Amino acid sequence: MIEELFLALPMAIVVLGAFTLMLLSHKKGMNLDRLNLVAVFFLTISLLLEFFSLGDHSINYLFADLFGESFILDDFATIFDLMFTAGAILTLLINNDYFKSRDYINGEYFALLLFSVFGMMMLSHAHELMTAFIALEIASLSVYTLVGYHKNNRLSSEAMMKYMVLGSMTGAFYMMGTAMIYGAVGATTLSEIALYVNAHEMGELSLVIVGASFIMITIMFKIGAVPFHAWIVDVYHGAPYPITMFMASTFKIAIFAIALRLYLVDFASINSFWTEILQLLTILTLFGGSWLAISQQTVKRMLAGSSIVHSGYLLIGISSLGLGSELAAPAIMFYLIAYFLSSAGAFGILSFIASQSTKQMRYEDFKGFAGRRPYMALLMSIFMLSLAGFPSTIGFLGKFYIFTSAIESGQILLAALGILIAFISVYYYFKLIAMMYFYPSEREQKIFPINISTVLITMMGLIVVWGGIGTSLIPFIPGADGFLEIAVQAIQSLK
Repeated sequence: MIEELFLALPMAIVVLGAFTLMLLSHKKGMNLDRLNLVAVFFLTISLLLEFFSLGDHSINYLFADLFGESFILDDFATIFDLMFTAGAILTLLINNDYFKSRDYINGEYFALLLFSVFGMMMLSHAHELMTAFIALEIASLSVYTLVGYHKNNRLSSEAMMKYMVLGSMTGAFYMMGTAMIYGAVGATTLSEIALYVNAHEMGELSLVIVGASFIMITIMFKIGAVPFHAWIVDVYHGAPYPITMFMASTFKIAIFAIALRLYLVDFASINSFWTEILQLLTILTLFGGSWLAISQQTVKRMLAGSSIVHSGYLLIGISSLGLGSELAAPAIMFYLIAYFLSSAGAFGILSFIASQSTKQMRYEDFKGFAGRRPYMALLMSIFMLSLAGFPSTIGFLGKFYIFTSAIESGQILLAALGILIAFISVYYYFKLIAMMYFYPSEREQKIFPINISTVLITMMGLIVVWGGIGTSLIPFIPGADGFLEIAVQAIQSLK
């Protein structure tokens, strides 16, 4: 029992922090700086506990006497939890100036962010379909509220309504799929579903396959795959910058926690059924996301469109899983880490700039940015190069592993298409770099501010480069090989 309590502490501390912030939000003397530090404190404690529990799971399920097999304990879930808490900490610290520049931010804002992290942590540990649904809804409802938190902003309110209505509809698909699977299997735990699927032929699993396909619709919506992508650009555009950063770099990753567990554990023996469907969705997502990214005039909407393209790259890896690629699962995990670092850094810079302005930043606003803020322009260039898959960045290796897994599984044309789309992405990423460096500045140069936001953004920029070229020369800092080993460790721990 004591060991189980220790293993449950990371999630418990996050939700305890959320309730604490709600109580402190109206207390006199608790300004935004202090509230932010309280949130970061609870998240940091959770992160440290998760880090020390990595690789040391002698118990398979959390409180099995009470919850059965609802919550599983493995390195797969722990590594995702580390990304969730790290993403939330980066969101809070990098956006501290932004929070203070907006008068609608209060303690409940930070509490909702922690509730969302709690839901995502539950989702990574979920080993039962209803538990996963509850966890997904806890995370989603918190994000819906955060998207529309600026209630006097028309764009923010519109984004929240669009996201909430469409998200609720796809949640209904998940419930319908779960009901069908329960009707066939008589259980909703992943291990029992896996046993049932392995014990029957494909022709006897019609109800399970239809139910799993409904669940897949929910997952495709959450990651923004075409044709379930209609909400992405408008919601990312209307949400406050910190929440756009949180959604793009952290919340999207959470969906893959349950998607990979279902695909690799529940439906491992029948995942080839969806290969052709996934290939079609991948092609639509790559082309649709590219078209959206190219057609945007604001940088925030461009990054929103490009996030759809990155979902397409990840779908290449998932379709490779169904065709027997051994590299595919670690490649997906590695790509999630690479995308997390690159997108968090890019949105972090946009949010830092937005703290001093109230307008949406267009490409033209970055003309001469390298002259005004040379160091910030350099970091933004690093993140753009990584998102484009430029060599010597972690984004390049992420794409390399994904395309290699596609070739390994015999999807040569899909790999070629992915490479073509990567070349197309150079246009909209390098367009921003060109604006920063090849146009004169009409404003005076500003000093690069040294504070927690810029220090963290700089560290992420260095990690992005180190992840692309780093070796084991510095033992305690993982390079490319270290990141891949972490991904392999996570996949191997799946039960």
